[in-house]
Amino acid sequence: MAGDKTLRLGIPKGSLQDSTIQLFARSGWKIRLHHRNYFPDIDDPQVECTMCRAQEMPVYIEDGTLDVGLTGKDWILENEADVAKVTELVYSKTSNRPARWVLAVANDSPYRRPEDLKGKKIATELENFTRKYFQEAGIPVDVEFSWGATEAKVASGLADAIVEVTETGTTIKAHGLRIIAELMQTSTQLIANKAALQDEWKGAKIAQMSTLLQGALRAERLVGIKMNVQSSDLDRVMQMLPSLTSPTVADLYQQEWLSVEVVVEESIVRDLIPRLQDCGVEGIIEYPLNKVI
Repeated sequence: MAGDKTLRLGIPKGSLQDSTIQLFARSGWKIRLHHRNYFPDIDDPQVECTMCRAQEMPVYIEDGTLDVGLTGKDWILENEADVAKVTELVYSKTSNRPARWVLAVANDSPYRRPEDLKGKKIATELENFTRKYFQEAGIPVDVEFSWGATEAKVASGLADAIVEVTETGTTIKAHGLRIIAELMQTSTQLIANKAALQDEWKGAKIAQMSTLLQGALRAERLVGIKMNVQSSDLDRVMQMLPSLTSPTVADLYQQEWLSVEVVVEESIVRDLIPRLQDCGVEGIIEYPLNKVI
């Protein structure tokens, strides 16, 4: 592997595909898909992209087919893959929070706890992990692999319970199901083949990728604000400004005004700007950030 100047990157196909490509774009890599092609273009001659299911990603990284890729913690545990975790990337197609694998039953069922499912049938795509969970809990159950539409298995009488992934629980409830236990929280992981990570060139390239991906994710919830503040009001304004670091303050040419620049959580801006205006602040500019390192 030494001397190989190409990093083989795995992009998860499916629900995380679009959000992953968008995240890489904000990080500095433009990935362009081809119709019915599993090998997208990327604007970095040192990187080759391959699309594969997140469920299979740990296997391809462990055996060296890929050097680095993104998948869920759940699929690493499901495959018991011996891979190196580079960093956690908490993002998804709908929200920036970890998803949960939950045990759910029909609303009108008598089951209230995992123990109540002794001898019952459970359908899930996360077959190995679920079987291990119940074995360690000492609860004998029949775990059956589900190829899809898992939520419908209970309603159709094909299973007594399901283990399914959810973020908000809305889909679970919409199918007339009730969550009785949380088995695991999962989030997207940047993982690498251990030999690739130990290679000097590939290890440095993976570290660069990790830094920029994290920087892009961090910037998602932050914005920059620039404003003009009278010198006499500076102390009062500074007390209002939460900041990643101390705000930047610069003199304006031949005026009793200062230019102040700060990075803040986007969620507080709608309340912060009116308060700044009440203090006489002028020329407020809000701008998005691509990365915060």
